[in-house]
Amino acid sequence: MLPNPPSRFASPCKVAALLSIGQHPVTGRARRADQDARSLEMALSLPDIELLPVHAGWVDDTSEAALRGYLGMGVPELHLLQQPVEADVVPVLEAFVRQQQVSLVLCGGRAESGEGSGLLPYLLAQRLGWPVVSGLAEIEHLQAGTVTLLQALPRGQRRRLKVSLPAVLALDSAAPVARQSAFGPARRGELVQLSAEVKADLDRSDWDFQPARKRPKRLKIIKASSARDRFKAAAAKAEASGGQVLQNLSVDATADAVMKVLLEEGVLSLDKPN
Repeated sequence: MLPNPPSRFASPCKVAALLSIGQHPVTGRARRADQDARSLEMALSLPDIELLPVHAGWVDDTSEAALRGYLGMGVPELHLLQQPVEADVVPVLEAFVRQQQVSLVLCGGRAESGEGSGLLPYLLAQRLGWPVVSGLAEIEHLQAGTVTLLQALPRGQRRRLKVSLPAVLALDSAAPVARQSAFGPARRGELVQLSAEVKADLDRSDWDFQPARKRPKRLKIIKASSARDRFKAAAAKAEASGGQVLQNLSVDATADAVMKVLLEEGVLSLDKPN
């Protein structure tokens, strides 16, 4: 019998998956957040780790049903840090990570409900003093002290990074899709309530809320799941013509050229908002 091949992952570590309440884009019903589910899927694919799924927020009957969607992925328990809506969840997550001696934090790049600013990974990394990487598409190698990963770039391109642990990694939609949630494990899974200090979000108290206007158009990002599609997208970019190389120009000329591109792409508009 041939011996088992050595694992590409070595030295087990504690991995925390930050899970939030998602919102269906059509019906608005609470569900597991897509990118957070992808982060949990990625964590479940890592062998020889201690996984700590955690949710910081207010839990009621509706949100509990959404959280059990994560348990249905095969997670035996999920840690709950009960926080009211007006609370700042970053300090309580920082305390949890430090108390549990976590080496790697995985989370989605942006929440589907609440503020949805996408700042949580950066604020948490700032408080912890850890490096943060956004646009995570795949973890290639995990070992003591370092993690090698692929970062998703526009037009389906990938960039390989080697990051020192501990670190915070925010996933991109190019990461593998999460498995379906099974009803049985979702019912049998346990929601573990942990004591947590509540700190008010002082910045939120000064905000003025109003109906959102139409968001500016974003530059087109091609999502490619296979190497063939990524190569085609990268080659198409290389064959594009009509570009301009800006060299030895004044600040005003450079700014005019950048503004022209943004206007052509529809990112900015000269129309005054209503």
